[in-house]
Amino acid sequence: MNKIISIFPTLFGIGYSPIAPGTIGSIFSIIFLYFLIKFVSYIFLVIIFLIIFFTSLKLIEKYSNLLKSHDSSSIVIDEFLGIFLIILFYDYLKFANDFIMFLLILILFRFFDILKIFPINWVDKNIKNSFGVVLDDLLAGVYSIIVLYSINVFI
Repeated sequence: MNKIISIFPTLFGIGYSPIAPGTIGSIFSIIFLYFLIKFVSYIFLVIIFLIIFFTSLKLIEKYSNLLKSHDSSSIVIDEFLGIFLIILFYDYLKFANDFIMFLLILILFRFFDILKIFPINWVDKNIKNSFGVVLDDLLAGVYSIIVLYSINVFI
């Protein structure tokens, strides 16, 4: 049962990477979501996002209780959700080159996720539950969207 609970929060074991599990999870997320958006309607993407979001809240809580640790580095489903949030704005962030756009998504998301500027740092320090684990990555996604949209507007 513990193995089953760990599959989702670790993004099918990617979170166990000994080197930069958050970055590896983010790269996997971008590649997976790139192909998903090619085959799925926007409404279905939103539904998938919501299902994963609410499922994550429950399973991160269970997984954290098993580990007796809050926001373990092996939990990377939150990175997936942060990237997914950015991808939901894909049509508004059109760049001439998809590769450059997705590279910028990765760089900006990891920048904000690692740097944790306000209010991300406040969420990270003060909301010690599964919602806090996910919320700081969603906020990193929001900051990334703002920067990407700004680049798109001014270029």
